Amino acid sequence: MFKSMLTKLKESLQKTKKQLSESFSAISFGRKIDEELFEDIEMVLLKADVGLKATEEIIDFLKEESKRRKIKDGEELRELLKEKLYEILKKCEGSLNLGNEKPAVVLFIGINGSGKTTTIGKFATQFVQEGKSVVLAAADTFRAAAIDQLEVWAERSGARIVKHSHGADPSAVVYDAVNSAKSRSDDIVLIDTAGRLHTKEHLMKELQKIKRTVKKLMPDQPVETILVLDGTIGQNSINQAKTFKEATDVTGIVITKLDGTAKGGAIIPICEELCIPIKFIGVGEGIEDLQPFDAKAFVDALFD
Repeated sequence: MFKSMLTKLKESLQKTKKQLSESFSAISFGRKIDEELFEDIEMVLLKADVGLKATEEIIDFLKEESKRRKIKDGEELRELLKEKLYEILKKCEGSLNLGNEKPAVVLFIGINGSGKTTTIGKFATQFVQEGKSVVLAAADTFRAAAIDQLEVWAERSGARIVKHSHGADPSAVVYDAVNSAKSRSDDIVLIDTAGRLHTKEHLMKELQKIKRTVKKLMPDQPVETILVLDGTIGQNSINQAKTFKEATDVTGIVITKLDGTAKGGAIIPICEELCIPIKFIGVGEGIEDLQPFDAKAFVDALFD
């Protein structure tokens, strides 16, 4: 039996939690609330990769609210911090928009090494386990190994794969995959795309071409565009996301590898600065470790 989501989340965030708890343990919350205490909290947040802008907002909130609520006890200040983090992250909860027609289309984008293809495989497995028919579109035609990897996931998950030869036009693969899914009344098409640096303009234009291809075939169906970010790179993920957001309409984010980093705090500025829903997080290698993002569970896992 799978562990409960909260238990798994707590375990997966141990590195970030350790970073926070060890730093907070060095702070004497029993002392009076003063400027030195706020400076200590600020340093802890920055070490956890919460980022300067979000940290400043949090500290300003703590100062104003602790004064307004006449908080004198440091432990109450800790609870106030949890309240603020939850307030920030709650705004970024979101679920997949699969539309009202068949097939639903989900396009996955991101740089090399972000965990994109593995994430697609986990989604495929979860959808098939729910009784849905899934088509994988192997639109990463730049690397033969990428097609092979997606084939492995198709076989493992029970999904069907549509692929062309290495070097083929990615949009042609997507066209065939969506058309095939329409003809067979499949439920979902998951599109794998080539990992690309967010600075490569011609590759960004290719993403736009893929989306136009889908819209021609399904003009009334939304194209859920999921940006997969590597949770281990912390603040660098924000710059990636900003550029992808400028180049194409990113409708959601999946943050992977949160079980292997002390930089889990970066999810806070990602939410605060980008205003893009964080729809799922990856907290381990298992299929069940791709979980819907739950703001309260995330904050509780960090501080419990």
